[in-house]
Amino acid sequence: MFDFLEGYDLLGAFWVTVQLTVYSAIGSLAWGTLLAAMRVSPVPLMRGFGTAYVNIVRNIPLTVIIVFTSLGLFQTLSISLGAKDFTTINFRLAVLGLITYTSAFVCEALRSGINTVPAGQVEAARAIGLSFPQVLRLIVLPQAFRSVVGPLANVLIALTKNTTVAATIGVAEAALLMREMIENEAQLILISVIFAFGFICLTLPTGLLLGWVSKKVAVRR
Repeated sequence: MFDFLEGYDLLGAFWVTVQLTVYSAIGSLAWGTLLAAMRVSPVPLMRGFGTAYVNIVRNIPLTVIIVFTSLGLFQTLSISLGAKDFTTINFRLAVLGLITYTSAFVCEALRSGINTVPAGQVEAARAIGLSFPQVLRLIVLPQAFRSVVGPLANVLIALTKNTTVAATIGVAEAALLMREMIENEAQLILISVIFAFGFICLTLPTGLLLGWVSKKVAVRR
């Protein structure tokens, strides 16, 4: 029944998907945290930039962003992100596009956590002489992260599924291999089931694990 899988690097394709997810998740968490800090900043310019970025990027389809990284950054502006071969360039551009898109959702999830921190704690911290960055780093963000593990898990699961868009610029991840197999093999239903099961294996444990972590680190008030 599964003889048609011979000659296809199924595990390699899903490994590329995992790499896309991990690198994009790390970058999105870092950039999204910075955006969240901007959105609650007392500096109007930074607050305006954070708000504009989130509202604009969230309303642009991910496919448009990914295609722009290839056609706009690489082919038009010759930005290769330090890579030499075409495969690596496309992979890094896909990661950049995923970070650009996903960080907006990380920002909003984290900002909702920041809003749960009692204002009295912030006022007390400022009263003892802490600066805004110190208040954010020592008081606000640690509590905010603990309260949004669940929402961030949802963002991570969505990111895992969104990596399939990288196939539009030729990144050899699971969706690209699935399309190739459907074109070459007369096993549409079976191929679809195999890849659906593969993504379930990636996302379900992540959701269960981070759901457990969310309960363990939840802020008791």
